[in-house]
Amino acid sequence: MRKKKLLTGAAVALPAAFLPVAVIPSVLPPADAAPARPTLARLVTLKDVQAHLKAFEEIADYNGGHRAAGGAGYDVSVRYVVGRLRKAGFRPKIQKFRYPYWRERSGPVLARTKPSKKSYKRGEDFATYAYSGSGDVTARVVAVDVPAKGEDGTSGCDRRDFRGFRKGSIALMQRGTCTFEKKAARARAAGAAAAVIYNLPGEDGPVNGTVRKPSRIPVVGPTHELGAALAKAAKRKGGLTLRVKTDTVHGKRSASNVIADTERGRGDNVVLLGAHLDSVKDGPGINDNATGSAALLAIAGKIGKLRRGDLRNRVRFAWWGAEEEGLRGSTHYVESLDRRDRDAIALNLNFDMLGSRNGTRGVYDGDHSTRAGTRAPAGSGAIEKMFRDYFKGRRLPTTESSLNGRSDYGPFAEHGIPVGGMDTGADGVKTAAEAKAFGGRAGKAYDPCYHSACDRLKNVHLRFLDTNVDGIAHVTQHLARTTVAVNGGARVQVALDPSYRPLWQGPYQLR
Repeated sequence: MRKKKLLTGAAVALPAAFLPVAVIPSVLPPADAAPARPTLARLVTLKDVQAHLKAFEEIADYNGGHRAAGGAGYDVSVRYVVGRLRKAGFRPKIQKFRYPYWRERSGPVLARTKPSKKSYKRGEDFATYAYSGSGDVTARVVAVDVPAKGEDGTSGCDRRDFRGFRKGSIALMQRGTCTFEKKAARARAAGAAAAVIYNLPGEDGPVNGTVRKPSRIPVVGPTHELGAALAKAAKRKGGLTLRVKTDTVHGKRSASNVIADTERGRGDNVVLLGAHLDSVKDGPGINDNATGSAALLAIAGKIGKLRRGDLRNRVRFAWWGAEEEGLRGSTHYVESLDRRDRDAIALNLNFDMLGSRNGTRGVYDGDHSTRAGTRAPAGSGAIEKMFRDYFKGRRLPTTESSLNGRSDYGPFAEHGIPVGGMDTGADGVKTAAEAKAFGGRAGKAYDPCYHSACDRLKNVHLRFLDTNVDGIAHVTQHLARTTVAVNGGARVQVALDPSYRPLWQGPYQLR
């Protein structure tokens, strides 16, 4: 055997077993040392999440191109989640419920017919309110207590606003003071053939609103600019005539939630993680919200590897149905609980759209520091801080996402349960400051495929999603160990702040 020449000064690697004890690196643990404490952020990988995203995309592709509640794609998604949970050692429960649904069968019409003719564009100039009734009305417009610029007004909230209202007319009202539901009901009671409720000053675009219960008259929502112009025209000599046409259908449908608890942990101090499982009918919903659903599945699949001391509190995973129909699944779940079970929920974490291609890393504004949206129950600020501290430690930027009630944390907050979570943006437009912090393109939508057929796996920003799931896993593990910062370590009934007023439900505005 030829001898190998040793180079002077070169390091020679030998197995530790052949080294004297004195030269074994001190970084090696002693033989009887406990193994390193596992962390969810390390256990859960992007590969885990991607596998679920691919499955959800395939389910949509083979079931009409979507996973909307009430369809086969949603039912198969439920079975997929249940199967993955059982494989991970859970005993999931399927909670069925019925909910009202509404949709447009054909495009609406809003057009001026007198004093001159002009048609307005759906989506750009106006939108149909969810649960609007059907009808094709051409009639004179009556501006109902529309306030002058800079003034307040009830504009259809009070019966006296309709004094002298001519039956068969179209009621034109400005948004504000009371719910859209009340304005539409007041208009119909006064004999209006249709209701047009336009946006407030400073609010962009048409109103994306709901009258909550099926209306018997058409209800549409123009932009503030168009609505103010119509109000001005209606007050001129000769008046204004509009055509309002809507073609809608409504009824009852069935859907289901999937709920699964860890075996370990206190049942009287539950950490509840939720994400909606359904998509809209216009696409497979991979960013919205297979990303949230997949993140929960990946975490559930690895949480059993944590030590007993890391699961002092029970962790509950929930996949909500019919979120896109107005938070139906999460609302049903919260309202179906008795007082004792509801009080056992320490907090709710919600995850909705975690990989928007042009998004931001939005942490829910639990301490209401932005003064936007509504004030969350006490303890929510502590959850926000946990997420922000984690990402700050990794030198990853965050921004605050206002609690506007558009996702499934809403029903929990309404019952005084602390809430937190993340999103990366939907149909809003990215600012220059956000583009500087997060990259991407200013002036463009956070998710260019929001509620569209192109919301597929290619639409997901995977590196963004990866770091976000790390943060979710980290905060989940911390809260599973202790909720002291949120509720002192035990769930107590929290009195809502007197100023708390839920303004939204689901994807539609209420007022």
